[in-house]
Amino acid sequence: MWNLRFCLALCVPFLLVGGCTRAVGQSPYTHVADVIYGRKFGLALTMDVFAPLENANGAAVVWVVSGGWLSAHQYISLELSQALIKTLVQRGYTVFAVVHSSQPKFNIPEMLPDIDRAVRYIRYHAAEYSIDPDRIGIAGASSGGHLALMQAVAGEDGDPGAKDPVGRVSSRVQAVACFFPPSDFLNYGQPGENALGRNRLKGFPAPFAFPESDPQKKRAIGRQISPFNHITPDDPPTLIIHGDQDALVPLEQSETMIAKLKREGIYAQLIVKHGAGHGWPGIEKDMPKIADWFDKYLPKSF
Repeated sequence: MWNLRFCLALCVPFLLVGGCTRAVGQSPYTHVADVIYGRKFGLALTMDVFAPLENANGAAVVWVVSGGWLSAHQYISLELSQALIKTLVQRGYTVFAVVHSSQPKFNIPEMLPDIDRAVRYIRYHAAEYSIDPDRIGIAGASSGGHLALMQAVAGEDGDPGAKDPVGRVSSRVQAVACFFPPSDFLNYGQPGENALGRNRLKGFPAPFAFPESDPQKKRAIGRQISPFNHITPDDPPTLIIHGDQDALVPLEQSETMIAKLKREGIYAQLIVKHGAGHGWPGIEKDMPKIADWFDKYLPKSF
């Protein structure tokens, strides 16, 4: 029942509210809501910024606000997001909670550019946020973990010829840490299992509603949105935390991802939560492991 409540909590609808800046109660950080990092189809893409008031370490972490490829500002207030944000801010990180375009209107290939844009926007405005543009990490859980992994392995250098100055800076990140992310939709739990809105992911047809009817073209898109297929030796250090009883995203997804990263010489670690499913009670106790990873791979520059 807990897993069901966890998944339902990630699917609560929301209406955006106006932005504001405030210190949160007695918490030692400021919160700027609804910063617009981009626009698409007349819609604003927004993020919230949480910055420590003291002992800032100059590094940034992008938290991909997503569950079931649904994203909404309200999810920033959920227990999982708040636990990660508070842990990281206490360690001195500036946290950018990024909301992306959401299913059922948008599919996964249409969501990926949002995360890419957010990283570029943050890097372009690094001086304004008092962060080091070369010390940006990314994190997420479930679909947020998938999108975070994709950004980590498929981020690109800036385009010097871009008309928009934001597009001229890199979207690469320097470290990634996430919970139970899908990584290979065409080998999902076992070789050859197609999960493009099918089989274990049959409850999520909209994110995989590609504008292609040809099965081979759909498979090609499936390969393109699978982080496993983008791994190269210049990828950032990667941490994944995953339960071995996860029925929605098999542990195998993280095992094969981490194994391939290691073969390419990438610093990578898998922490297996024995007896845990897709999320677990007390997950907030695992947040220091995420912070430790960023402490190690986004170190302070002196």
